Amino acid sequence: MGWLAEFAGHKLARFLAAPVRQNIQIPLASYEQLVAVLQPADVLLVEGNTRLSAPIKYLTQSTWSHAALYIGDALPARESWRLPLVLVEADLEEGVRAVTLAHYAQLHTRICRPVGLSSSDRKKVVEYVIARIGHHYDLKNIFDLARYLFPMPPVPLRYRRRLLELGSGDPTRAICSTLIAQAFNEVNYPILPEVRRKWSDDARYADCFAEIYRIRHYSLYTPRDFDISPFFDIVKPAIKDGFDYRTLNWDHTYMDEINCDHS
Repeated sequence: MGWLAEFAGHKLARFLAAPVRQNIQIPLASYEQLVAVLQPADVLLVEGNTRLSAPIKYLTQSTWSHAALYIGDALPARESWRLPLVLVEADLEEGVRAVTLAHYAQLHTRICRPVGLSSSDRKKVVEYVIARIGHHYDLKNIFDLARYLFPMPPVPLRYRRRLLELGSGDPTRAICSTLIAQAFNEVNYPILPEVRRKWSDDARYADCFAEIYRIRHYSLYTPRDFDISPFFDIVKPAIKDGFDYRTLNWDHTYMDEINCDHS
């Protein structure tokens, strides 16, 4: 029955990976702006437009349904007429793969940058995901995700993270956010670690404590966690090099029409 489940899983993956009809998105950062700002080991969050995106955004109460890691020029250069492969992601149909930045140029994105990550560790994070290109997408529990489409039930908040705890334990399989979480775990870089306080045993220092960080299991991470992590900076390309609102080219005709409608 293993081959049958695998076959059904791939069929379902193809269905869930299909884009859905929606209003046209106008990306808040242009392709050129992203190219100018992104650095290796940056996490690019994506507001997806597939059938799978909706339940992920619902369960995580977040805008972001997908994550990819920016690797810069770490892969061999391609023909001059082809765009470089600068992102590594775990795709539902194709597994772990490298794609161009233009692949997400028409979608809303957010750049999450690990603060203080050393150059050597940045390189290790990039090498980790590159080494896993070709691995399969982990289809375990994909049927559980699919059932939230028909329709999505009111799942209590305390259960949402557990419902997305995907992972079969097979090292040749991955999902988007857990692949990236594993890469940062390799260099002990925190995303949303569990923090507990260890109080002093000495009565003279009863009010003293140490904060002990524990790496959360990679299967518990979702794209949203990189957004809310206190250890990742949110980089906004439109204002990275300064912003002067007085230089914006407003359509005053349209503004006059709005003012007339409200008068």
